[in-house]
Amino acid sequence: MTGRSSSAEKRHRQSEERRLRNRAVKSSVRTSAKKFVALAHKREIGEAELALRDMIKKIDTAAQKGIIKKNAAARKKSRMQCLFNSIKTAQ
Repeated sequence: MTGRSSSAEKRHRQSEERRLRNRAVKSSVRTSAKKFVALAHKREIGEAELALRDMIKKIDTAAQKGIIKKNAAARKKSRMQCLFNSIKTAQ
């Protein structure tokens, strides 16, 4: 006997599943951002544009699910778009 009610145990299991799912989504967003930044610094515009679209999609999905806040999502997208625009105009 654990001493906890069965509903408390269920809530704990659910919160743990959600935590792991949210962590995976956040990790995916960070990975796609790093991939985009690396391509941007290499000045590979075509691949960087595709990576930017993928990253924006992942950020929007995470914001919609409430994993990251709406303003944080907008800030990240804005900064990455600004980086992309700067490398595009440089060439």
